[in-house]
Amino acid sequence: MNTNVFSTPAVATATKNKVIRNTYALLSMTLLFSAATAGASVMLNLPHPGLIITLLGYFGLLFLTQKLRNSVWGIVSVFALTGFMGLTLGPLISAYLGLPNGGQIVMTALGGTGAIFIGLSAYALTTRKDFSFMGGFLMVGILVAFLAGLGAFIFEIPGLALAVSAMFVLLMSGLILYETSNIINGGETNYIMATVSLYVAIYNLFTSLLHLLGAFGGDD
Repeated sequence: MNTNVFSTPAVATATKNKVIRNTYALLSMTLLFSAATAGASVMLNLPHPGLIITLLGYFGLLFLTQKLRNSVWGIVSVFALTGFMGLTLGPLISAYLGLPNGGQIVMTALGGTGAIFIGLSAYALTTRKDFSFMGGFLMVGILVAFLAGLGAFIFEIPGLALAVSAMFVLLMSGLILYETSNIINGGETNYIMATVSLYVAIYNLFTSLLHLLGAFGGDD
């Protein structure tokens, strides 16, 4: 009985470490796949599918991934989701690359996204602080920002769109801390869903930084 008692923490730690390894391995592969589809979209000069198709595709594939999260098909669904999001990202990157300093804007946004993600992830992993208290705030904040973003798009309000991008930078930074903390502390045990959460945070962080940098660079 003593062996079982003392082995329980070790088993729990091993499980958490496995989730962490699997999450970052899958996240790395999906980011590369998403970058490849975005690159293909740029090279082929594909048009943006539009807001409705983008939202239907995103939420539809997200729902499918959640349903399949406990099977190998969940991995296929993750690649379908991230590949699709890469395709929608391509036209946006093309638009910025068409600006006089577009290459610099894209690379700065990419570097900023990487620095923020690595910095926040490293902080959460090394300190092992519990950021679960942020869950409710992030859920409400993301919903408000999403609705405000729709309003800015529909009614064409540039100032509101910039405010939404700034909100998303802060919210996605918080989501990275929250999800990483969830993995470390056992709140998230499914590496497929952990990967999706981190991917969404990185995607929105990049697009928000791209928008802000373009605007303040005087080219938006």
